Amino acid sequence: MAEREPIADKTVDQNRLSRRAMIGTGVAFGVLASGNTIAAVAETDASCTLGFSTYGMKSLTSEQAIAELDRIGYDAVELAVRTDYDADSAMLSQERRKALRMQLADSHLKLTSLMEHVYPTDAKSQEIAVERLKLAGQVAHDLSPDAPPLIQTVLGGGEFETVKNQLRDRLGQWVRLADAAEVVIAIKPHRGGVVSKPSEAVWLIEQLGKPSRLRMVYDYSHYAYRDLPMDETIRVALPHTAHIAVKDAVQEGDRVVFRLPGESDAIDFPALIRQFHAGGYRGDINCEVSGMVSGKPGYDPIAAAETCYKNMSRAFHQSGVERLRRSR
Repeated sequence: MAEREPIADKTVDQNRLSRRAMIGTGVAFGVLASGNTIAAVAETDASCTLGFSTYGMKSLTSEQAIAELDRIGYDAVELAVRTDYDADSAMLSQERRKALRMQLADSHLKLTSLMEHVYPTDAKSQEIAVERLKLAGQVAHDLSPDAPPLIQTVLGGGEFETVKNQLRDRLGQWVRLADAAEVVIAIKPHRGGVVSKPSEAVWLIEQLGKPSRLRMVYDYSHYAYRDLPMDETIRVALPHTAHIAVKDAVQEGDRVVFRLPGESDAIDFPALIRQFHAGGYRGDINCEVSGMVSGKPGYDPIAAAETCYKNMSRAFHQSGVERLRRSR
């Protein structure tokens, strides 16, 4: 593969600040609300990051993916720790965990999330889910001891109204696991899944007493073309959202097809970023490449990451929301 030149984005890069340089004062800078005024805020309340998920880089090692994302200019990374992925939490050796921790510490990237894919839909699936979540929790602490990333997952198939009480009870076990492991688990409403709307995820969270370690993932591509306006889904989801995934969704005939974020004008990503930031969200805006895209012949994960970066860094600029990137 030919060597690629760094992706330049002067609009974003000129505003990047050193987080490590601010550690001594405990202060970073970010944009407050939806305007363009820069104000000092606590580092824990700094502005959002732009990240990319290695879910869309299955052909690369995690080390290669991190190096490429750092070169491109991302602020954050989500590692796929699912079965059969390079960072599979059941297969990742202690030696590689140490090496990845050091690589991340020496990069500009913040590890914001680990992607799992487990279901609490029946007793056997729940047993597997609990074990996989425990493994992911250990990886979270091994790779980022001072700020463990959240663990995100979908919840499988089924009819919500039929199984919602059973689902609630099994998620209660997840909450106890998250408390013991000192991690956050974020559940993702998924088009066609047992939980497919923000309101359903919120019902589960509220039924369990709004535990701080059970949150949700917001991904508007799963709500588009379903009479679920973006403004309304943001209003419902925002108080419970710990992670945002972004990708495009376009209508082709009677089906919805996923594409790279920003490839069409179907979703107003600047408005999405602006509204979440104005509402107090300070997490990751993470580019996710659908299997519909990565599964196509000739798919190039690095080219996809470069396209996502170009499109979403522009969306950040148009939103008026600043990004921060760590110094090495």
